[in-house]
Amino acid sequence: MTAPLVTRVSKADAAAIGDAVRCLKAGGLVAFPTETVYGLGADATDGRAIARLYEAKGRPAFNPLIAHVADLAAARALARFDADAEQLAEAFWPGPLTLVLPKAASCAVAELATAGLDSIAVRVPQHPVAQKILAAFAKPIVAPSANRSGHVSPTTAAHVLADLRNRIDLIVDGGSTPVGVESTIVACLGEPTLLRPGGVPRADIERVLKRSLAEPPAGIAAADDAPLAPGMLASHYAPRTSLRLDARRVAAGEALLAFGPKPAEGAEHAATVLNLSQRGDLIEAAANLFSQLRALDAAGAKSIAVMPIPDDGLGEAINDRLARAAAPRRLAE
Repeated sequence: MTAPLVTRVSKADAAAIGDAVRCLKAGGLVAFPTETVYGLGADATDGRAIARLYEAKGRPAFNPLIAHVADLAAARALARFDADAEQLAEAFWPGPLTLVLPKAASCAVAELATAGLDSIAVRVPQHPVAQKILAAFAKPIVAPSANRSGHVSPTTAAHVLADLRNRIDLIVDGGSTPVGVESTIVACLGEPTLLRPGGVPRADIERVLKRSLAEPPAGIAAADDAPLAPGMLASHYAPRTSLRLDARRVAAGEALLAFGPKPAEGAEHAATVLNLSQRGDLIEAAANLFSQLRALDAAGAKSIAVMPIPDDGLGEAINDRLARAAAPRRLAE
């Protein structure tokens, strides 16, 4: 029997930094202070750890997460910077500014963290504790606010413990966060666009760019720590191949996205079969979701049959994502 999870709280010293790094390397969840609010950190390259993070926060859908890195050089391994993005990074990093940029070919961040998009949100935090953890870990860390989804963002370790006790592994207590509001989010996917106001004032950004920031399309906003990109559309990655949900039988010529130990009827005749989790593990299924959708989309089947997924726990988010991917897409006018 697995022992129940007990959240540890450690004062931010060298030993706590070492514990945090070991925990992250083992796929654990670590809350730590940034200059804005406390972030809930997971290895950005580990889909299973990211799925655990979604579960701990109780996030209702797989929104893109911000990848935190130690410096601009590390950010360049994840994203492509145009002249505007370079200018903003030089002016405001480290600091409370997040940039949404096109993914670099070398980007190692898991598909689940970017919700299958071709863009990525990146930030270099200024807080010394965050900097030490990132430098020692030497990989990107996704770190949305360390609270239950929909709750007030935490600015102390006590806030984190009140919300996430025994749902995460470790809290590194670095005192109160100095800024206290989330980072400003700017998309550089064309004309620089303000997606969310935050720790860096609009006027300061416009002073560096020497022009006004564009506004996102009407009705589109960045929720919580979920920047919307590319083009600030509310939908995420949708395959070109049509999806047929809650499929209990596979038709001729279809690919199958399976779940659990018992495949759908006719699976032996499917063009291609991938299983989100043969054990029926929703955390494993969430970690595999976007990569397996992409692989089946590339297989050239006439459609993708998706077996039923339980709607409890992370299943709710998986089903939400699949429903969005299966929705009819409006043709361009």
